[in-house]
Amino acid sequence: MNHYNLPEVRGRYRYNTNLGKMCWFGVGGNADVLFIPADAEDLQDFLLKMDNSIPITVIGVGSNLLIRDSGVRGVVIRLGAGFNYINHNGYHIIAGAAVLDLNVVQYCLEYGISGLEFLAGIPGTIGGAIYMNSGAYNAEISNILLETKAISLKGELKVLKKDDLGYKYRNNSLDEEWIFIEGSFQGQFGDYDVIANNIKDIQNSRLVTQPIKSKTGGSTFKNPTGLSAWRLIDEAKCRGLRIGGAEVSTQHCNFFINSGATTANDLENLIKVVRNRVLEKTGVLLEPEIKIIGEGIDA
Repeated sequence: MNHYNLPEVRGRYRYNTNLGKMCWFGVGGNADVLFIPADAEDLQDFLLKMDNSIPITVIGVGSNLLIRDSGVRGVVIRLGAGFNYINHNGYHIIAGAAVLDLNVVQYCLEYGISGLEFLAGIPGTIGGAIYMNSGAYNAEISNILLETKAISLKGELKVLKKDDLGYKYRNNSLDEEWIFIEGSFQGQFGDYDVIANNIKDIQNSRLVTQPIKSKTGGSTFKNPTGLSAWRLIDEAKCRGLRIGGAEVSTQHCNFFINSGATTANDLENLIKVVRNRVLEKTGVLLEPEIKIIGEGIDA
């Protein structure tokens, strides 16, 4: 398992590493190899020299990720301190992919930059937000992104403009996988108190409407066009439904939670059951927003 022929790096390799501890659900198996690159140059060099037959998976902080109990084969890449930076030029913000969305919001507050407050409602990192066009409170990344630096799994470094990504709801249209390493965003002048109040309102709303103190992976399903996933789940009478220690939140039923002694298999089965019940009741096939990785059968 740990005998891959891996190139020398300046970052760190960790073998047979538990990934469940790195995701918000708190469940899941091990990675054969976890690679934490030192910086963008180290990551690019690794990808250029990497044996193409070895699978590569990229993860962030695991806020919207379910890792199967069997774990993940090959090399899992997680961006660390070398990608955790923020700076700005006027109202133009540049953030590394490992920066937490909330930290960008706090930075903008400090410098009186408005327009990014909605990120306070999105758990996770900038890299993940760019990848999936994350959004909340009537705004999304595509509203503010100018360009992103990305590295392909073949090691090609490229600057992609927003239009190059072909953004759609919670997804992009790129025809190959890219690792987003940095984003440039457009903000605007803002009053400190107004920005602070906007952030407070968003955080209070999340506290009231979402089970953010539970072990959860955020929104489980994408909202179908013109519909709310949680309403469809509620209509199918799935609020509070449990399989093992996996539970549909009674506070917000598009959030599934680890209520204790849960396995990834429990959570994945719950996703499948809810999806099927909603289809039978409403005729709508929900599309997962949570990303499921590892050995097994896709939901």
